[in-house]
Amino acid sequence: MDLEQLIFYTFAGILVFAGGMVITVRNTVHAILYLVLAFFTAAGLFVLLEAEFLAITLVLVYVGAVMVLFLFVVMMLDINVARMREGFLDYLPLGAALALVMVVEMSMLLAGSGFGEGNLPPPPAAPADYSNTKALGGLIYTTYVYPFEVAALILLVAIVAAITLTMRRRPETKYQRPEEQLHIKRADRVELVNIKSENRQ
Repeated sequence: MDLEQLIFYTFAGILVFAGGMVITVRNTVHAILYLVLAFFTAAGLFVLLEAEFLAITLVLVYVGAVMVLFLFVVMMLDINVARMREGFLDYLPLGAALALVMVVEMSMLLAGSGFGEGNLPPPPAAPADYSNTKALGGLIYTTYVYPFEVAALILLVAIVAAITLTMRRRPETKYQRPEEQLHIKRADRVELVNIKSENRQ
């Protein structure tokens, strides 16, 4: 076993451990921190696969933005963890069955394919001036430009739907209506009142 395989198995073991801790720990903040560890470890595996762009994107987007947002939301929402854990045992048989199916699938995949003699030929070595980011961008904006645009449209619809579902009209809150403000007249805002003056001695 060479150094690269040792690093791969080490990172893979940490990733599996962190993923298991995410769904088993009782503290939600600890689960988020374990998920951050899982993302960092997955980024390390991407680096081993020469996918540096995906690795840095995973760290910057998920760890730097999404997970920090999750952490602040969980800390601000006073979540009753004990109540959420009440039905954990009810879903345990289904979760264990799905985990067993995934383990069997991965075992069949690793045992039936791979690189080397009798299997798939090993990939050609990349040249010295090879850029993973350039190759990925070339594929996204040429070959897969239409699926990329469709994915962007789906995300836009999801964002608009999330904003629409979370908007609440509260009767005690005052809202601005620009269309009414543009067509306002003086008579709607100004009232002339005649005040009778009293002559005081």
